Amino acid sequence: MAPPSPHDRRRKDEDEDDPVEQMISRTGCAELHYAVQECMAEHQDWRLCQSHVKTFKDCMMNFQIAQKQQLMKQQQQQPTASKSAPS
Repeated sequence: MAPPSPHDRRRKDEDEDDPVEQMISRTGCAELHYAVQECMAEHQDWRLCQSHVKTFKDCMMNFQIAQKQQLMKQQQQQPTASKSAPS
């Protein structure tokens, strides 16, 4: 029996606990990630998939920027403990 293809993205029970899959799903970029993988499986040449890679990269960058902005906003809204503590 042939080993499973590393590009086979059909969901299996053990895939449900994959931390990388979970992280990508939380970004909202999962479908773009799967498109990159499908392109790679189809063409077997990463150079032919650069448009998919760029789209996925842009999605991930946008997510990271939004996360950073949200974190900075939360930090600005929280008063620092050192300012409110008596000397």
